[in-house]
Amino acid sequence: MVSAERFSDVSGDILFPSERQVITGAGVARRREFATVRACARTALARLGVPAAPVLPDAHGAPRWPAGVVGSMTHCAGYRAAAVARACDVAAVGIDAEPDAPIPTRGARALVTVAEERAHIAELGVRRPGVSWDRLIFSAKESVYKAWYPLTGRWLEFDQVVITVSPDEGTFSARLLVPGPKVGARRIRGFAGTWTQAHGLLLTAVVVTSATRSPCSDSAPERT
Repeated sequence: MVSAERFSDVSGDILFPSERQVITGAGVARRREFATVRACARTALARLGVPAAPVLPDAHGAPRWPAGVVGSMTHCAGYRAAAVARACDVAAVGIDAEPDAPIPTRGARALVTVAEERAHIAELGVRRPGVSWDRLIFSAKESVYKAWYPLTGRWLEFDQVVITVSPDEGTFSARLLVPGPKVGARRIRGFAGTWTQAHGLLLTAVVVTSATRSPCSDSAPERT
């Protein structure tokens, strides 16, 4: 898997016509955000050896990658990133970035966490203060969803997955409370992920390996 990130925005001139059409009518900030995260995608695809191609959203907003590629994109204030891999190596990727700041209200926290996670957040805060653990768990769920959706085509609600964080190892586990997808003959019952804290941000990532792990072709995937 390869990735690319940016901390400042680029010009919308890098967009393909079909991408510009998607963002027609949006405000300036949204157009810059849309263009910059796709600039990250172009860089990551080039590092993978894949020609640049439009990355258009599907009906639910998930990016549609070139044939033979899986990937994920994320953006928040001051940060954009993309990660991609060949589908022969990786079945799904999910990445997310959030500001390292607590979720602002108790109601919002209750909406995105379950009771088990709220108890876990309290323990984490005592063990390692200085990390917005509620926001990290939210980010982990976003990464899980971005890996889940391409495998299922379905929503995953916040109360259908439970996150447990390892504060010292930079990892987390995600336990599904609903039946998971199949990757080949393997039923997914949960996801493993990584996290880091840097530049005032919390970043999380999930990678689901391919079922076959067959050698990838040396040729780049076809453009869509």
